[in-house]
Amino acid sequence: MNVEYFRRLFTYTEWANARFLECLRGLTDEQLAREIPSSFPSIRDTFAHMVFAEWLWLQRWKGESPTQRPEWTKDRSLETLAARLREIESERAGLLDSITDDDVRRDFPYRNLAGEPYSALLGELMTHVVNHATYHRGQLTTMIRQAGATPPSTDLVNIFAASRK
Repeated sequence: MNVEYFRRLFTYTEWANARFLECLRGLTDEQLAREIPSSFPSIRDTFAHMVFAEWLWLQRWKGESPTQRPEWTKDRSLETLAARLREIESERAGLLDSITDDDVRRDFPYRNLAGEPYSALLGELMTHVVNHATYHRGQLTTMIRQAGATPPSTDLVNIFAASRK
């Protein structure tokens, strides 16, 4: 595990999230709010969860372990979520620039929302966050199709291939 690998994975996550956000902006309010059972009841709720999770893990990596959702999570408008996501991505980029390869191989203690202690290697936690976003983008793909729209293609291999050109 090394920091450059995680920079690449988060570049992918940001690219894929941006493509989905662009797609979601093209949906109607009805499509965004329509109940389509999955992990979360709607497209908007799924995307809001994704943004919250990225914020939560970033807070943990910064040494904080929130035990409550922040006030901003009550506003689930796409513009609020997009603005928050940009802030998260900027802060995370700064964090990635400040850590070393040794850091991603170190045990990292944190607390869950209930305040219970956990720990894992920082690189494993970063892998989890990238995987979490990919998992929920897969759910969004199905939900968007069920809402009658076309989701974007976000295969990881596409961004890796583009970076070699």
